[in-house]
Amino acid sequence: MMLIQETIERDIRPILQSDGGDIELLDIDGDRVMVSFRGSCVECPSSGVTIKSTVEAKLREFVTDTLIVEEVAS
Repeated sequence: MMLIQETIERDIRPILQSDGGDIELLDIDGDRVMVSFRGSCVECPSSGVTIKSTVEAKLREFVTDTLIVEEVAS
């Protein structure tokens, strides 16, 4: 859990914030990581791509390659 949060803070959040968005870690269940987008990411039509190509890719790179990231409305 700690490494996931650290990766979000260090490697993912700055990318999203540069476009006016943000991300919140909601829960972790085994290899499933549930997040919620904030700011401009909420309405962004590319959020589905961002969750796989940025969020999931970075977490797989720095944590474990078996993680699956899901967006959850909150």
